[in-house]
Amino acid sequence: MSNSNILEKNQLINPYSKFGNTRSCEHWGFVVRVDQCLGCDACVAACTIENETPFWEDLWRTHVEDLEIGEYPNSQRMFVPRLCMQCENPPCYYVCPTGATQIVDGGIVVVDEYKCMGCLYCVEACPYGARYFYTYEDIQKAKEVYGDNEIHVVPHVDKCTFCYGTAPDNTHTPACVRTCPGGARVFGCLDDPNSEVSILVNTGQAVVLNPQLNVQPKVFYVFNKQTQRYVSQNGGDNS
Repeated sequence: MSNSNILEKNQLINPYSKFGNTRSCEHWGFVVRVDQCLGCDACVAACTIENETPFWEDLWRTHVEDLEIGEYPNSQRMFVPRLCMQCENPPCYYVCPTGATQIVDGGIVVVDEYKCMGCLYCVEACPYGARYFYTYEDIQKAKEVYGDNEIHVVPHVDKCTFCYGTAPDNTHTPACVRTCPGGARVFGCLDDPNSEVSILVNTGQAVVLNPQLNVQPKVFYVFNKQTQRYVSQNGGDNS
């Protein structure tokens, strides 16, 4: 089902339209260059501030896994940034009973908090564990932490949206990408053959995790030979 058909089917109002953010790309993509991740968590901090996530509950739109692969003395520490995969065929969308989960321009999956009933079907359906519930208590705490102009107003499921609606209109670049000191995160248009994202994907350097799920993620990973073991364990492929 195409994105346009999905939107026509539900006739949903884009909750992010108030920001006046439009993106001239049909398929936005994201590449994580694992070897360049420093594990500094600057991306997590930037996302937290930009999207007012409930860090006090250890809940994030993006986080960095701190892993050890191999066995001593040949073990290696590896940092793997994780976020919503922005699937082309998202299970979360199909299980949502209220139409709260939407696919908007650029193929980005978002949640309309006013339509979310908190059933958590989407949280269970997400194969990448990229969703969490923003509770009423979190909203009250957010007022103390972030001020009265908080983004989140009612309890709802939250997730990474590539900073849709909040990223600067002239760049569209998510906060985590703008902040990463190691250049580990790359954002761009998959439809543009000259974009860095497209080149990494089309040359086979960047792969998806768990391709057997058939959800067509738009977030890809670049690994080296040593860290390729992580790909094998997670079913990585560029198809």
